[in-house]
Amino acid sequence: MSPELAKPFINATKHVLLNTAALEVMAGKPYVKQNRSASGSVSALIGITGDRRGTFAISFDRNTAVHIVRQMLGDAIEDIVQDVQDAMGEITNMISGHARLGLVDMGLKLQGSTPSVVMGDNHTIVYRASSRAIAIPFSCQAGSFTLEFCFE
Repeated sequence: MSPELAKPFINATKHVLLNTAALEVMAGKPYVKQNRSASGSVSALIGITGDRRGTFAISFDRNTAVHIVRQMLGDAIEDIVQDVQDAMGEITNMISGHARLGLVDMGLKLQGSTPSVVMGDNHTIVYRASSRAIAIPFSCQAGSFTLEFCFE
């Protein structure tokens, strides 16, 4: 996969988190992931279809996920587990949508499935493509998270 494919995901992540959670995030250097272990304890995944088939995922450490939810909801968290699941799914859906718009400019028309959220330490991410995933580490005042994507 071309490293250029990372740009729409980086731009989308910065845009969505700034506008929904007032968070400025910084992207680290993208790398090819060597395993399927999630980098955090809260992961949201979206299946990708269209011109290519694949997976888009974001893994947050627990503290980062909770901070983002508090920023989005103004500290009005009622059920921490449910609110984190809902918010992480929605954030992932928005980032995926914005990134897919950027990928259209690169000639790729993709659709995304409804996000699913996995919570818990030491979980793995199952990709819908046989290629290795590209991972992009991010950092912000709330902590860190990693965005991953892979396409056939």
